[in-house]
Amino acid sequence: MTAPPVIGRLHVLTDFHFQQRYSHGALARLALAGGAETIQFRQKVGSPRDAWVNVRPVIAACRDAGATSLVDDRLGLALGAGADGVHLGQTDLPLEAARTAFGARGGIIGATATTAAQAQEAEASGADYIGFGPVFPTGSKANPARVKGLDGLAEACAAVSIPVIAIAGITPERVAPCLDAGAMGVAVMTAVSCAPDPQAAAAAFREAIERWG
Repeated sequence: MTAPPVIGRLHVLTDFHFQQRYSHGALARLALAGGAETIQFRQKVGSPRDAWVNVRPVIAACRDAGATSLVDDRLGLALGAGADGVHLGQTDLPLEAARTAFGARGGIIGATATTAAQAQEAEASGADYIGFGPVFPTGSKANPARVKGLDGLAEACAAVSIPVIAIAGITPERVAPCLDAGAMGVAVMTAVSCAPDPQAAAAAFREAIERWG
């Protein structure tokens, strides 16, 4: 019997916008080799068919590694491609719709929150975990929300009973302060995808998590 997917403490988002050295699938395999437990496929542009072609190697890599595959924003893609779950932002489909769509099959549903109130609302709507941020300044979004800092992260963690994953501007040195604030783990993108050695970059985050305990 296959074990249910886990949320994981190190989430790596794939990227083909800020770098074009590696495909989504190649990045997933490098990040998994470095110790990522969860890979989130993130592709904001392109046709649905293009996304379908790119997400399948990511899901395959996760299955081979016994890791969790998530799709950012696109519920239909997550369902059709057989991902373990979906991560939804504030302007995406309602969490209730995702829960209904996954149905008896189950699936991890993550939700973005930028305030403690949004985190509480997401939990009440059925989210399995919260992606909270931006904790630190980030250059990966054109119009990011106001930076919340560690105090904002701690407030959100205290407001919910489900896991919180800190995101935005996370470095290996910032992992411990995020976990001290109550986060279960961290999510990173360009810190891995744009690193000279993505596998080594993922391993540095894994080491920081394990060092914390």
